[in-house]
Amino acid sequence: MKFKSIVCVFLLLSGCGGGGNGGGSNTPADDTGTSPPSTTTVSITEAFAGTDFSQPVFLTQISTNNDRWFVVEREGRIREVQANGVVTGDLIDIRNQVDSSASESGLLGFAFHPDFDNNGQAYLSYTRNIGGGLESVVTRVLSTDGGSTLNFSTEAVLLSVIQDFGNHNGGHLAFGPDGFLYISFGDGGSGNDPNNRSQTTANLMGNILRINIDEGSPYSIPADNPFAANALCSQGFGGASCPEIFAWGLRNPWRFSFDETTGEMWVGDVGQNRFEEVDRVTLGGNYGWRIREGANCNIPASGCDVSGLIDPHHEYGHDLGQSITGGYVYRGSEIPSLVGTYVFGDFVSGRIWTVPITGTNVSSTEVMDTNLNISSFAQGNNNELYVVDFSSGIIFRLE
Repeated sequence: MKFKSIVCVFLLLSGCGGGGNGGGSNTPADDTGTSPPSTTTVSITEAFAGTDFSQPVFLTQISTNNDRWFVVEREGRIREVQANGVVTGDLIDIRNQVDSSASESGLLGFAFHPDFDNNGQAYLSYTRNIGGGLESVVTRVLSTDGGSTLNFSTEAVLLSVIQDFGNHNGGHLAFGPDGFLYISFGDGGSGNDPNNRSQTTANLMGNILRINIDEGSPYSIPADNPFAANALCSQGFGGASCPEIFAWGLRNPWRFSFDETTGEMWVGDVGQNRFEEVDRVTLGGNYGWRIREGANCNIPASGCDVSGLIDPHHEYGHDLGQSITGGYVYRGSEIPSLVGTYVFGDFVSGRIWTVPITGTNVSSTEVMDTNLNISSFAQGNNNELYVVDFSSGIIFRLE
């Protein structure tokens, strides 16, 4: 296994490589009330012994099949691996379509349709080159061979965003318990969100989106989205607030998930110079970036107007880590002490923590200090959790 580097090498390191004046630092954080508490006994073991992947950023399963796993590689390939560790081939390879030249670009998100067994639909979020710039796209592809592979010739682009800069692309996809597709996009990059995308709702950047992909062309808008009555936004922008928006005010939401029991949405939002945050995201919520970083004034540095802003559920300073990786509320049976807590980690420090899912301004419990570059967590069909190491390419299981 490769040892962790604290050099900014990948998208999660927006906290230490935001561009412009937004680069991070090792400056000790202000007192956040998150001093490392007692630990819970947790270990990790290789999930697919002897098998590694190239810059993996996500791991998932088809909900109806416990034997097939799919590893998303940043450069544009999704590899299938069996539970015994045997790699059986590529679900799809679009490396010639993906622009992964910038450190935070590439194939960033993937989701099977909940009814994939019947309709063969899957969804990709990736970046591509357009006129020398970067464009994020969310696209539908179909399986034409009974679910064995995905056929890229069937691609139908649902929406796109022309990025301001090369970083803060977000890119996660997941279906919610309501059956709608949720999408995350970062604030467009550089530092301090120079175009104020996250607080300007007439664009798709700095937001969580929610769309209905089962109706409409190319999709329809859920009736209770905050700006549902407005016209769809084109290439990320609109004349009014975008109806696709579910919540806004985020910097670079990297990995979100839904609690299997409550349905609540949890997001890890990557910070800039000082704070990383966990957000419990609700419909119509404004989570404060760029006005605040975490619960702390950013622009202006003091006396900022916090009216209407939702505090993070938890924040931690850059003395503990510099780039949050969102995780899952644990609902498995392997680690009883973690049941009902939100598990998340940090790409730079390799630490893994939990926080309670109720209360406000909650404190974290460190459960493990690893040497991993944690690019993602994953939840198996049995609700057990997995950890994806970007640097070594190894997938681990939490035990």
